[in-house]
Amino acid sequence: MSAETQTLALLNTAAFLLCVSFCAYVLSILVLHLKTRRSRGGSPDGFDWHIIVPCRNEASVIGDTLRRLLGDFPQVTVWCVDDASDDGTLAELAAFADQPRVHVVRRQLPDARQGKGAALNAAWRCIEQSLPAGADRSRVIVGVLDADSRLDPQGPVALAGRQYFGSADVGAVQVEVRMLQCAPRRYAPATEVSRWGRLLIRLQDMEFRAPIAAMQSLRRHTGSVAMGGNGQFTRLSLLNDIAAEHGTPWHGALLEDFELGLHILLAGGRTEYCAESWVAQEALTRIRPLVRQRTRWAQGSMQCGRYLGRVLRSPRIRNSATLEIAHFLAAPWTQLLGTPIYVACLAVMIYYVDHTAGGLAGWWEGGGWGVPPLVLVFGIGPFALWGIVYRARCEPQLSVGKALLLGVCHWLYSYAQSLAVWLAFARMVTARTDWQKTARAADPKPQPAPVRAVGRVAVPTQPQPRRAHPARGSSRVAGPRSIRPPRHLVHLTHLTTTPTTDRPTTAHVRK
Repeated sequence: MSAETQTLALLNTAAFLLCVSFCAYVLSILVLHLKTRRSRGGSPDGFDWHIIVPCRNEASVIGDTLRRLLGDFPQVTVWCVDDASDDGTLAELAAFADQPRVHVVRRQLPDARQGKGAALNAAWRCIEQSLPAGADRSRVIVGVLDADSRLDPQGPVALAGRQYFGSADVGAVQVEVRMLQCAPRRYAPATEVSRWGRLLIRLQDMEFRAPIAAMQSLRRHTGSVAMGGNGQFTRLSLLNDIAAEHGTPWHGALLEDFELGLHILLAGGRTEYCAESWVAQEALTRIRPLVRQRTRWAQGSMQCGRYLGRVLRSPRIRNSATLEIAHFLAAPWTQLLGTPIYVACLAVMIYYVDHTAGGLAGWWEGGGWGVPPLVLVFGIGPFALWGIVYRARCEPQLSVGKALLLGVCHWLYSYAQSLAVWLAFARMVTARTDWQKTARAADPKPQPAPVRAVGRVAVPTQPQPRRAHPARGSSRVAGPRSIRPPRHLVHLTHLTTTPTTDRPTTAHVRK
């Protein structure tokens, strides 16, 4: 056998094994997802509910989110972490200064803007300090919501069920994630979106409610349910256990949610996925922010690879969970390996089409006709079937034709993830760990800096600091470090950090 023939055989074998393993994985999660049954809820009154809302330039959405939380969840205490916002977020928060269930945790530069995990740790410290010494921390539930989120009003009821926090061995629960623009009308924002934007919204909603939900269904059986950045709920006692060993519950990975889930499993906790409740978040309507977001996720997954050795050695994580976690951590690296293999296969096919007698027609008659069915079965099929699953379980008003078309678009949409993996790899190679906050659709567009003429040269002027103008009826922001309270009692939590202790102090202000 010639060297060329051996190389082609090896290339075809590698491509075939990657395709078969991917299809087998899709089939396994699909079967388990379709067999998942819903459980009954419980009484949330036996728990102390706290929700952390990280806020970094969230002036356009935080006010409405807080009003929803206060109206839908009378038993919940909300902790808003202002991470050195400069867009008027603090002024929006000042409008809730008379709400005893809203606490503002302030982080200021240079300690602020150190990542989402650092902001969550600041709120965790304040929650711990606010509780009496004898409080049962295992009955204190700490949730994390994005600033643009809408949480299911029946969420605490579902989470209190026997399958979730109603069971003493469940330490953390992740609820289903949906896209806000696909939520019921009373939740969905009234914004104008292009046809392309609407397609991206629907694809993201399908992604979270079909394949990602199916992966979580598999993890329920393996014992490795992953936490998400939005809609995660954890017992405070378990967060304290992690902090006792590692200093803080959340750590420095860009995928801090998955990292927390690993620490929970390593600490002996059990994680669950609640499909009976949901959290809706704003979908991205442009491809560039979407790729940037997925790049951050892929890099965070690569960073979490450092935990693989501890997972393999841990006696607290069962074998099925270890295999699933190893598969997840290997996924971005498998994509990196698969890309050149598939590109090489495509290049070889083009070469043979070009060098076959008769050109494309000769290649087709010589056996090339078998390639399209293989692409359909192993390439498009595993993605397209999620359109039918999405219609059957989530959106029955979709026609079969639209569901199939949505599935085919999901196949094309997956290439954004492939691009994101390579961008994440480039960031890893160049040791870049910074990240940009994803812009909201309602955020004002940045204005160009004003210029002044110096001779014939236009020189940007230094912008003058602007005072934040609070909404009507809200408290004014007095200076960069304090919120002027109204005449009655105001509950404010001010975070002050030092390079040595990084510990917050809680102040209850009375005028």
